[in-house]
Amino acid sequence: MTTLKIQPMGPYQTNCYILTCKGKDFIIDPGVGATPWVLKNVTNPVAILNTHGHFDHVWSNQELKEKLSIPLYTPKDDVFLLKSSEWMPDLPPSYPDVEVVGDAEFDFDGVKVKFRHFPGHCPGCSTIEIEDAMFSGDFIFERSIGRTDFPYSNPDDMKKSLEKFKKIDYDKTVYPGHGGSTTIKKEQAISDYWIKNL
Repeated sequence: MTTLKIQPMGPYQTNCYILTCKGKDFIIDPGVGATPWVLKNVTNPVAILNTHGHFDHVWSNQELKEKLSIPLYTPKDDVFLLKSSEWMPDLPPSYPDVEVVGDAEFDFDGVKVKFRHFPGHCPGCSTIEIEDAMFSGDFIFERSIGRTDFPYSNPDDMKKSLEKFKKIDYDKTVYPGHGGSTTIKKEQAISDYWIKNL
């Protein structure tokens, strides 16, 4: 049985997720002030997973990692963002145990966790798939995509990522870093609009 808890965190209402599958809790994108909520809502935490390195998604990484004694997984190309933020100079630095390279899959005692690399919003931007859920961070939102005008953003990379996203041949519920859920198929249907207008 799989259950999902969602709590928007901090000034940007960044979604922090706790997905529980086969009795294992996965903490996804613990943002500003996430620690008390996470600690209250986990029973068997096994990993912290980052979709990307922006401060509002990673703020509580290190605090939770130390309190729960569990590993942190972060896309390799965004690790540099975990130690400093141009927007938030007081970002608490965090140090991943696993630097995820490209598309990678991990097996947590029978629970498969798949990272897909979709750069554009930032260099390491990725989605994370567990069971029938895709956590899209700031790559894909409901009827929108991540901004490409930030430091280290790249519109050309975003176009390539959207082309790659269009080729996924199955559907899952998509849980973005901000706002409500959508599906892979719904967002694939309007991907060409974003590709054309980037």
